[in-house]
Amino acid sequence: MNEMTGIGFVSPPIHSANEFVGYETECRSVLKPLLAGLLDMAESAGWDRRTVASALMFLAAQQVSAAGASGDRKA
Repeated sequence: MNEMTGIGFVSPPIHSANEFVGYETECRSVLKPLLAGLLDMAESAGWDRRTVASALMFLAAQQVSAAGASGDRKA
């Protein structure tokens, strides 16, 4: 499932992963409004926006590290 309630839809990539600059730029473009929505939701719930952003960076790094350690990364 690629939709979170209240957040939005994640569209699939148009560029291939081999086209790094286009792929990376496209990924950022797709995720930017979703991240803004998540930050808005957390802030509305009473969380400090900077703390939420920091927590998300930590959790994202943790997810990547865990995937790398278990060999579950997608190419």
